[in-house]
Amino acid sequence: MGEIHSKATTGKGSKHKVPRMVRSHDVALDDEYADWIRDVKRRYRSAQVKAAVKVNSEQLLFNWGLGRDLVARKAEERWGSGVVEQVSLDLKAEFPHAKGFSTTNLWYMKKWYQFYASDPKSEILHQLAGELDSALPVRLEQVHGGLEESLHQPGGEMAFPVAFGYVPWRHHVEIITHCKSIEEAAFYLGRTIRENWSRSALQNAIDADLFRTAGKAMTNFGELLPEEQGKLAQALTKDTYDLGFISLPAKYDEHDLEVALEQNITRFLLELGTGFAFMGRQKEIIVSGKPRRIDMLFYHVHLKCYVVLELKARAFEPEFAGKLNFYVNAVDELLKTSEENPTIGLLVCKSKDQTEVQWAFRGIGTPMGVATYKNIKNDDASRYLPSDEQIRRQVEMAEREFIEGLNSNSTSKTKNPGSGE
Repeated sequence: MGEIHSKATTGKGSKHKVPRMVRSHDVALDDEYADWIRDVKRRYRSAQVKAAVKVNSEQLLFNWGLGRDLVARKAEERWGSGVVEQVSLDLKAEFPHAKGFSTTNLWYMKKWYQFYASDPKSEILHQLAGELDSALPVRLEQVHGGLEESLHQPGGEMAFPVAFGYVPWRHHVEIITHCKSIEEAAFYLGRTIRENWSRSALQNAIDADLFRTAGKAMTNFGELLPEEQGKLAQALTKDTYDLGFISLPAKYDEHDLEVALEQNITRFLLELGTGFAFMGRQKEIIVSGKPRRIDMLFYHVHLKCYVVLELKARAFEPEFAGKLNFYVNAVDELLKTSEENPTIGLLVCKSKDQTEVQWAFRGIGTPMGVATYKNIKNDDASRYLPSDEQIRRQVEMAEREFIEGLNSNSTSKTKNPGSGE
């Protein structure tokens, strides 16, 4: 054994054959190395994204082309109503290990092409591509450079929109299944790409009708924030927040609402939207020796600012704006750094009147918005009481026990007649 070990560890290059742990050694690292390795990591991440998007784009391009063929060739009219099923069978036979050739999936490919080709002159998708091109880590033309010839289809059919390559196929299916217009579809495509939504996140957004509610909160962001930040802040707010994930008693107050949201903070953050980080509830601030508490405090990583959120379990009152204004100014003075953007206030009430909100905002110099909430479930105390069926069974059991007791007493008296005389 010793001789074998000696042969394995001697000779030219033997130090590379000795078993050892890989560790950092014999290096003198400096700032130049740190910059270089950072650049290597960046290039690798970019290559990963580009490769993933390229693969996804090629598969989507195939799906788009097959859907286009079924439409352009008028396949059902030419070959019969069962042609889609036949195409599915032929492709499965030729590619038995490939996925995605089910009849249902082929129908989705046709529907996908038809949905967008219904208005081929629409500029919405081109506008989306333009907006995304400067915002994404890998530019669209870099990813699709090798696809340009195949993207421009002959015969006047609609070309494959380049922005589609950033969205997985099942997301596309969800969008065309639930959206009623190309404008609505483009909204969810854009948010999916920008915020890297999972399919469940996309489904939640569609269920919440985010297309019609996002950016609809009453705010003064446009007047008080720089243009780009104001647009982003407005887009991130909703007119109504869906709190259907919490249950409260019929007569709940702000404290109950705060506690329930904190207990379900992960779900609440999803409802608020991408970029919100929870900093705490009932954050105490002391001004002029007087302690005061902020309902909920968040930080938005994209806006680079604090967000003060005040909750009201009743309709909006003008004085609420003054109190929120005070808290926003306090956070600006006590927490915000010079590198961060101005703090934003968000008041979420049970209901609001547009005129009251507009008048309450006049003269206020801090950025704030007012929204409402809905769908809180009633935590009815009756659910802790026995059901009708349980009560019926208990009554029947009590009746049986009572009758058995009577029978037992009757039997005892029969066995001992006159024992009391």
